[in-house]
Amino acid sequence: MSETIIQRQPHAVLDLPSRDRKAMKIERLLDLAQRPQPLRMLEVGTGAGGIAHYFGTHPALRCDVTAVDVCDNRLVRDGFTYQQVQGVELPFADASFDVVITNHVIEHVGDAAAQHMHLTEIHRVMKPDGVGYLAVPNRWMLTEPHFQLKFLSWWPHAWRTPYLRLMRKGTFYDCEPLQMKQLERMLTGAGFVYRNLCVEAWRATFEIERPQSLGARLLRATPDALLASLRRIIPTLIYRVECSST
Repeated sequence: MSETIIQRQPHAVLDLPSRDRKAMKIERLLDLAQRPQPLRMLEVGTGAGGIAHYFGTHPALRCDVTAVDVCDNRLVRDGFTYQQVQGVELPFADASFDVVITNHVIEHVGDAAAQHMHLTEIHRVMKPDGVGYLAVPNRWMLTEPHFQLKFLSWWPHAWRTPYLRLMRKGTFYDCEPLQMKQLERMLTGAGFVYRNLCVEAWRATFEIERPQSLGARLLRATPDALLASLRRIIPTLIYRVECSST
């Protein structure tokens, strides 16, 4: 019996202004200005290249940026070194990078084994005192962001592609979003210590993108403890990861 070859799509975000805002959020959440510089940085899954470009041309931070992806969708190319890769293995020596960014990548790499290898490779190339940023769609998000279809990732795995076809939104569901506890078990299994940044990221997003909005004002007035109770259903799971607690 021949095996079915799954062709996963890159789903790259090609809106460069949004990549600048995302990079600003990452910079703030990882507190990069307080880390010793220069910073050797790796972005896994660079897409349009906007985040790598932001850090590589930053007016204050000194970042030596390397970006990798399985498909070349770059719209900007200056400020960073690019290398195309195959699969989840990273062509770098152990403990090479001060900062590793994996932004909405792990849901695209494949099954649980591939996701585990993605994390272990990040752990391997990160310096012992390095820091990483990981973001992934929450399985319990209301609207699946890649296909803009409500409840898509809520269904059992085997039902997702038929539902996608029934709603005429695509022919194959090629993403693997994660639940919070599921992701945290994977991070522990890969050797990371981690901190859930969903609340901080929620606040930072509004402060950067819509500081005068009602949402921003409500978030400023809402205690962290109340917002933390919503972490399981916040649409995007965001974590700061480190190799050790020291």
